[in-house]
Amino acid sequence: MIKLKLLLVLTVVSILFSCITDIDHASRPEGNSTTTGDSSFYSFKVKSLEGEEIDFSKYKGKKVLIVNTASKCGFTPQYEELQKLYLQHGDKVAVLGFPCNQFGGQEPGTSAQIGEFCKKNYGVSFQMFEKVDVKGANQHPLYKWLTTKSLNGWNDKAPGWNFCKYLINEKGELVDFYGSTVSPTGKKILSGIEK
Repeated sequence: MIKLKLLLVLTVVSILFSCITDIDHASRPEGNSTTTGDSSFYSFKVKSLEGEEIDFSKYKGKKVLIVNTASKCGFTPQYEELQKLYLQHGDKVAVLGFPCNQFGGQEPGTSAQIGEFCKKNYGVSFQMFEKVDVKGANQHPLYKWLTTKSLNGWNDKAPGWNFCKYLINEKGELVDFYGSTVSPTGKKILSGIEK
């Protein structure tokens, strides 16, 4: 019981700290160059939760919202909003979820457990991928591209917590970063999708 209370307190403190330090929103500066590195968004191939390799070239011509997710986080209810966004705007934007266990150990499950949790609790039908590291020595190459200015053209903001979001435009350019507190169905993201 004491461990559970301590875990709850640590989670609340972590969320509050992340809200204070998390950057709410950043956009690519107008007229800024696009991808400058050897890789482009469309060159990535990443395994889904089911182990199928997904070639990102399939997203050409469509906006993409990338989100680092977790099943035991105060922001976990955003799964419901992400699913709503996918159902209502799926013709304009693909939603891609990347489970990550780097923030408070809040995604400890296996791929099968994560998939079951998402479907059972939130009816998730948007594309979910294998668990990845979004920062640090084992950072996944996609997140290296998303967080390295010399690769994506402007952004160096890494996720500060679970449910940070990156918006890619129809040309494969990173155009926006949204912090954990930004609602997937809120005005900021919806206006980014409508641009």
